[in-house]
Amino acid sequence: MDMKKFLVIASVLLFTAGQVTAKDAWVNNLRSNFLNHSAVIYAVNLRNFNAQDTNKNGVIDFDEGEESGTFLNAIARLDELQANSVNAIHLLPITPVGKMKALGTAGSLYSAAGFNSLNPQLKSDKTMLTIEEQARKFINEAHERGIAVIVDVPACGSYDFYLQRPELFVKDKSGQPVIPADWTDVRLLNSGTETVINRDVFNVYREYVDFMMDLGVDGIRADVAHSKPAKFWKELIDYSRQRDPQILWLAESSDSWKDSVSDYTVYTPYDKLLQAGFDGYYGSYFNMKNWKTGKELMNQVNLDLSLEKKFGEPKSVIGSFTTHDELSPILVNGEKYSKMIMWLNSTLPVNAYFLDGFDTGDKYIYFWANKKAPKTYTDDDFYFVHRGKIDIFNFSAKPGGNNLELQKEFRRANEFKKYVDSLYKVGRFKQLKSNNPSVFAYAVSGNKNTVIVIGNINFRSTEDATVNVPKFNKDLDVIPIALESVPISEKGKIKVELMPGEIQVFQVGEFEIK
Repeated sequence: MDMKKFLVIASVLLFTAGQVTAKDAWVNNLRSNFLNHSAVIYAVNLRNFNAQDTNKNGVIDFDEGEESGTFLNAIARLDELQANSVNAIHLLPITPVGKMKALGTAGSLYSAAGFNSLNPQLKSDKTMLTIEEQARKFINEAHERGIAVIVDVPACGSYDFYLQRPELFVKDKSGQPVIPADWTDVRLLNSGTETVINRDVFNVYREYVDFMMDLGVDGIRADVAHSKPAKFWKELIDYSRQRDPQILWLAESSDSWKDSVSDYTVYTPYDKLLQAGFDGYYGSYFNMKNWKTGKELMNQVNLDLSLEKKFGEPKSVIGSFTTHDELSPILVNGEKYSKMIMWLNSTLPVNAYFLDGFDTGDKYIYFWANKKAPKTYTDDDFYFVHRGKIDIFNFSAKPGGNNLELQKEFRRANEFKKYVDSLYKVGRFKQLKSNNPSVFAYAVSGNKNTVIVIGNINFRSTEDATVNVPKFNKDLDVIPIALESVPISEKGKIKVELMPGEIQVFQVGEFEIK
């Protein structure tokens, strides 16, 4: 079958299906989708998601009538996400932010000044609606487009919050609040231990959960989840599931993280968090930038596939190749890296995960970075940012590059994920043997259909490889999905010459790998 004809037909069918479901009353099925690896999650900072930077200087000048991102103007971008097959949006923290000992001119999203109200920076003044009503409208509009909403719960409190509620915080030997790791703008909450959890902090988090669920959210992502006891999370998750069994809980945790954020708090490993009730975690896919062999990628996949057997219930993971804590993939390994991330998210047994601006090739390089600001809304006079990472500290312009090719590839990969998901429901993931350590290869096979993926993890040189594919032959009906070079088919083998960072994806009809 002609590849262009296949993609046109698939796009029409997928678009039609999306239109039908969008008209139906919203029923939260995010947790089920996530556990089936079917979520396509787009992470955003609402404060700049649809900010109106009319003078194009990169920052929002309120004195000139410009508008930062709000719950209401964010609605205008939901059609874009729906068209790109995004079915879940992850909102970076929407809690109020601290203004004292702050980082940046607007304050870090993760410096929570409270947990029982919304960030007033996200309120539009162009309506009489309260900020809570504006948030509900945004969530309802997302639901009408078939997009679930995940909210972030910060791990720590701001210095302002510490002054208001000092009893909630850990103190050092001198009686001062503890700064975790090098996060100078926050202070460590005292969540207790596995023996005794701190009921005051627990009640703050329970109030947050109630507040978010009353707004209609579908899931919660726990920031630095390993900094709190498993017992703390288990009780909170069990409490939320009494209200909505489908609410998703995603832990920011990794199998490669081994250390506590402070000597004054616990460290809970990822497996204990999953055992406590989290549906999934980050895995360690963000380490791919350092991996030298395809085996390292496959080891991570196989670890994650073993979770269900280990815990006796489904668990899943996000394709954490790029997050707000990671450098733009373009800066790491160029455009090829972004494309590889797209197709890995599309074809691996993971929930696809992307950051606002990823799909357009944003490098998150701000020319005003770390310069003194003419005006600030915190006690920090400088535009603090992390180079190459999305801005979460200032009122900045909405993310976005100008790479049209990446945008097209992003949409195609997300559309194709729906087909691959259908194979996972009836088939399985199968690692394929490659004779080149730099080349990974795997298949998703079931119901007499197979998707084969071959990639070169070496972004510096071209690599030749022979991949063993049992019972494969050159007479099979092969549909190219993402190819830059042409593989050579032989009996039981596929020979490839892959350019640096190249990934190949093709579909094989009437063929199944047992």
